[in-house]
Amino acid sequence: MHIDTRPDWRGGQNQVLLTLRGLKTRGHAVELMALAGGALERRAREEGFRVHGIAASSVRWRGSAQLGQLMHEREYEIVHAHDPHGLTLAWLARAHRRSVLIAQRRVANPLSRGPLALARYRAARRIFAVSKFIADSVIDSGIAGNHVEVVYEGVPLPARTTVGQRASAREHWKAGDADILLGCVGYLLPEKGQRALIQALPSIQKDYPRCRLLLAGDGPSRATLEKLARDLNVSHSVIFAGFVEHIENVYHALDIFLFPSLAEPLGTSMLAAMSYGLPVVGVASGGVPEMVSSGKNGLLVLTPDPDAFAACIKRLLHNREEARAFGDAARTTIEQKFTDDRMVDATINKYEALLGKI
Repeated sequence: MHIDTRPDWRGGQNQVLLTLRGLKTRGHAVELMALAGGALERRAREEGFRVHGIAASSVRWRGSAQLGQLMHEREYEIVHAHDPHGLTLAWLARAHRRSVLIAQRRVANPLSRGPLALARYRAARRIFAVSKFIADSVIDSGIAGNHVEVVYEGVPLPARTTVGQRASAREHWKAGDADILLGCVGYLLPEKGQRALIQALPSIQKDYPRCRLLLAGDGPSRATLEKLARDLNVSHSVIFAGFVEHIENVYHALDIFLFPSLAEPLGTSMLAAMSYGLPVVGVASGGVPEMVSSGKNGLLVLTPDPDAFAACIKRLLHNREEARAFGDAARTTIEQKFTDDRMVDATINKYEALLGKI
């Protein structure tokens, strides 16, 4: 049983669905508890999974009663909670007394040190952290190190972008052959750093006037970012795409992928960009250095500083062979370490070890 209570569709929900698919493909019986009416519930139902909707009015209490009833009716070897509310409802349902309880940790903020908050995580047989950075933050919060394991998230490895796919995607975004398309995929929040990319654009356009910025994603910062683009007189060069259903249309179209987020747990949108063979520029914080080795498969800056991003972007645009080499190395990194198949296989191996099957 997998549990996720978020209503929206973000990187974590995509990882849950990839895990469900991988487990099912490998012959495991999987079910999902998800927020009724939420994006994950809808998509999982469309793919034929058995889904138990959780009423939004009282996620923890109604959800715990619902899970308790399900566990009374049948046996679940694993209960895997993918977010804090999901872990709380599993704990209240005493899932740790009947099954192997797994707590997934995808966020960078430290665990609350309150005794009840920590009790949920200590009740779990293991905490799966999506990066070493997140594992360290969990341990620093008071959880024993042998209670925490790193399971890197993964993305599908797509076929290489064809000339036709690139042309079609760029036409979709109204990008001409001479245009340079920089891009970022992510929720629009202050901590995601998109502000720095807009601020970098005037400097980049002094040398590359046909350079444009594509921001895929929506969020609370959109209006502020749109105003910043107007104030800097670059609004004509910034594409606010909002939520993009077919996100491959973004990756197919880009020349360089930018990831200005600070203290990012891992960053599945950056993993996806690397899987498409795009050169990437990110911030050397959080889990990003576990993906990107600066000067080998991408470039990293110390902080989300507009001047630093502008310098890296200009370097890649001036040295196209280096940019292509970084993109090829980035794709190889995904193939060797960060595919969805590797993530699912690692998850199964850890499940089986905890169940005493290996």
